[in-house]
Amino acid sequence: MTDSPSSSETSSNNLDPASSFAYLILRVWLGLRAFITGIEKFSATVTKEVPMDTGGGPAIPGLVTEMKVKEYGFSHYSGVPEPLYNELAKEPLMPGFALTIYSGLLGYALVAVGIMILAGIYSRIALFVSGLIWASLSVGLILLKQDAGIAWLGMHVALTVAALLLVKHNRFAVVEK
Repeated sequence: MTDSPSSSETSSNNLDPASSFAYLILRVWLGLRAFITGIEKFSATVTKEVPMDTGGGPAIPGLVTEMKVKEYGFSHYSGVPEPLYNELAKEPLMPGFALTIYSGLLGYALVAVGIMILAGIYSRIALFVSGLIWASLSVGLILLKQDAGIAWLGMHVALTVAALLLVKHNRFAVVEK
């Protein structure tokens, strides 16, 4: 007689509600983190002229003030912010053509991976790609000796690994492979 669990016990462990909720929380956090980070690559602070508030009195035609507002659009896209891009371009281990391609794809990849993780579309693949993105971002920070950022991204990688270990408890998937 052996103490190994029966196949019915093993399959019921895969449906453990606590593990399913743990995975769901990680999935939501990682998905939102990637999606919002990607969307932010399409934002910029712009200066706009707006009518000046006269404190409740009648508006004075032509009286305007400048106000800085955040705006989103494809025309504002910047995968790697310009100051960071310029610093990375100086690094001998960072080929210029690779940096240009990486910067051009980063925001789109983050948005796509974020949507896939949130929706449960090919979760394992999406989490794997997400982990690779966080690890790749670490390379730039290593080259620039940004220790705090490296540790911060290391936590993203660790959370992604935890999600990959818990993905077998995924109950809420649109497309799973």
